[in-house]
Amino acid sequence: MRLSDFILENIEPILQEWEDFARSLNTPGKSLDDEALRDHAQRMLQAVAADLCTTQSSEEQDAKSKGHGVQDDDSAARTHAIVRLVSGFTVDQLVSEFRALRASVISLWMQHISEGAPFEVQDMIRFNEAVDQALAESVASYTQAVQASRNIFLGILGHDLRTPLSAIMLGADALLRTDTLDERATKITSRIYSSVKRASQIVGDLLDFTRSQLGPGLPVSKAVVDVAPVCERIVEELRTINPAAEVVLNSEEAAVGVFDAARLEQMFSNLIGNALQHGNARVPITVNLTTASKTLVFRVHNSGEPIPDEVLGSIFSPMGRYSPQASIDFGPHASLGLGLFIAAEIATAHQGTIEVTSNAEQGTEFIVTLPLGHVPADAAPKRRRKRNHN
Repeated sequence: MRLSDFILENIEPILQEWEDFARSLNTPGKSLDDEALRDHAQRMLQAVAADLCTTQSSEEQDAKSKGHGVQDDDSAARTHAIVRLVSGFTVDQLVSEFRALRASVISLWMQHISEGAPFEVQDMIRFNEAVDQALAESVASYTQAVQASRNIFLGILGHDLRTPLSAIMLGADALLRTDTLDERATKITSRIYSSVKRASQIVGDLLDFTRSQLGPGLPVSKAVVDVAPVCERIVEELRTINPAAEVVLNSEEAAVGVFDAARLEQMFSNLIGNALQHGNARVPITVNLTTASKTLVFRVHNSGEPIPDEVLGSIFSPMGRYSPQASIDFGPHASLGLGLFIAAEIATAHQGTIEVTSNAEQGTEFIVTLPLGHVPADAAPKRRRKRNHN
């Protein structure tokens, strides 16, 4: 008897073992009945049996062994993962179910062939490949559902936090504009305003991260803009926040292109703030803004401890932050660690690039290159000499 026929003829005892194992798992959700415990196991076993009966090329076998087999968005394995997620199963428990299913079939099959029944070794290989394929589909479906629900939660959280934070900021700003506060009250109100403003920036990063995960990237609204005063304004703001630090800005009088000014402002703030946070406080931060060959080039350089080589490759990943202490110390530049990721997303949204070099001798430098786009002649101011802002 071939293994596919054996599975179909013994599907009930196999399902019973699956059910018993699923019941033994400690799930935080409600108690599941027999039907819920078995949910899609029968369809998965039937799919495995059907797969064993099909011909398979060496290329198809290789693809399946790597989890790249034919994917079915409506497969029983994918649906099973969603049901288990909703029922409170962890991904480890989900995987253990497939291990138990595999063990159950192999155990019953070995009992059968130990009684002298003929068997094909290839059947066992094909069976394991089919189970691995179902497991890969199930884990992928589970992971995608968890990520989607997390992103939606973060988006709702960030959106709902904006309203009370804006109200606090407006209230603090109104108080600062009055003449009725004494020195101590003014100082406290100023701290409230700066702290809430920073919290609002963190919420903004959170919302941008969520948008980048749920959609095609960060939305941008481009217009002809002179980036030089935008960059200068951010540098002045960061100097105010960090009076002990020295930030040297070298920029052209005009750097006109088609950009989203608010997004570039956000990128400048993230990259310069990152340099202030990780750089050597005794050495100036250097910011350069130039235009050449129809491109805008923005550079931020700082000295200090270099970024480890093993981190450089993932520095722009949302999980690529290399300073865990930064998430604990809520200083002027404390954040969720999304600044570099968002800077990279902004560069990508402008069809540009962002690169980083870092070593002990030359320090760390982030380089952003963006196309200027088409600027009408009457919209471009005359270019004048470069200037240095100390």
